Amino acid sequence: MGMTHRSISVVVAAAMIAALVTGCEPSKPKQISSTTPPIETRKTIGKTTQNILPLADALKQGGQLAEMSITGGGLDAMTSDAYRTSVGKIGIMAVEHQMQLVEAEHGPKPMDYDEFMTRVIGKGKPDGMQLPMLPYYQEWAYDPETKKLVVVEFPLKKEQRQQETTGASGL
Repeated sequence: MGMTHRSISVVVAAAMIAALVTGCEPSKPKQISSTTPPIETRKTIGKTTQNILPLADALKQGGQLAEMSITGGGLDAMTSDAYRTSVGKIGIMAVEHQMQLVEAEHGPKPMDYDEFMTRVIGKGKPDGMQLPMLPYYQEWAYDPETKKLVVVEFPLKKEQRQQETTGASGL
């Protein structure tokens, strides 16, 4: 039983569509290997930081803008989502307020990463801003184009930690 011209056309069209769809995927961050050092978690409750990455660097390292809403399914997931989301939003609001004070004093102007860290965060200064510590798979980042602080999530770190604690089977 041979294939008709129409059947061949359908198969070729499906193959072309599949090739286009899979060829258009964004590049994925590096994969977890056996030589990748283990993920170090960190305490977050009551801890603060002045560590803020330039957004471009965070994205190059495999980061993605974090979802700033509560999406958890169970009670534990919903509680931790609520905490992470609240901490992120409150930190962003505090920085926006400090930026408004700086702009009121010095006037609005483009603010690059270094100026942001010096004038707004006051990195290394005793009276500098202290942001809440985020979980090990999230970092603060500054976007100089929008002049906004954002939360960046590193899904590969989350995945690696899950593999380390549950094994490759995910149990």
